[in-house]
Amino acid sequence: MSTEPLITLLIVDDHPVVRDGLRGMFESAPGFRVLGEAASGPEAVAGAAELDPDVILMDLRMPGGSGVAAIRELTRRGARAKVLVLTTYDTDSDTLPAIEAGATGYLLKDAPRDELFTAVRAAAEGRTVLSPAVASRLVRAVRTPTPGNEPLSTREREVLTLVARGTSNREIARELFISEATVKTHLTHLYTKLGAKDRAAAVAAAYDRGILG
Repeated sequence: MSTEPLITLLIVDDHPVVRDGLRGMFESAPGFRVLGEAASGPEAVAGAAELDPDVILMDLRMPGGSGVAAIRELTRRGARAKVLVLTTYDTDSDTLPAIEAGATGYLLKDAPRDELFTAVRAAAEGRTVLSPAVASRLVRAVRTPTPGNEPLSTREREVLTLVARGTSNREIARELFISEATVKTHLTHLYTKLGAKDRAAAVAAAYDRGILG
């Protein structure tokens, strides 16, 4: 029997066929339970309040109310659920607002089934989930130029590589044999050097500069 905790989901998409497909996919896999569906941003906010899912799979462009507006409102309310954007759009005008609004991650709908499962598990744990293709598009807007473009230390590169894989601070500390406090210090330095405000932005900036990928 699996010892992995059950992850509950709310599926948000304005296309019934997409919702049905995602529901069937997750309900056929162990470790997941779909609590409900929503067809618009406002429905997503209401559903999150009523169902309290671990993860919300959020489409962005929906006639009844955008996903970005819903993410922003969920963040404002301090919702427990982590939002994983799942959309067909990867333009700068879509990716950046979603991340800035508070999305934990951003995947495209052509992501393989196993990658989606892994991403949902990571998102449930609060880990950043950002595909390289999406990360590269985020860079111009999320990066704030820093004087001198200070290079990263070897340890900072190691931490950044693990962050890009979706590794938690605790796991990074264990793998590098350092304390979690030290990991946080390295992250603070990384954010400063990369002109980033969070893990997702740091990974995006690193891809753009050729540090990763």
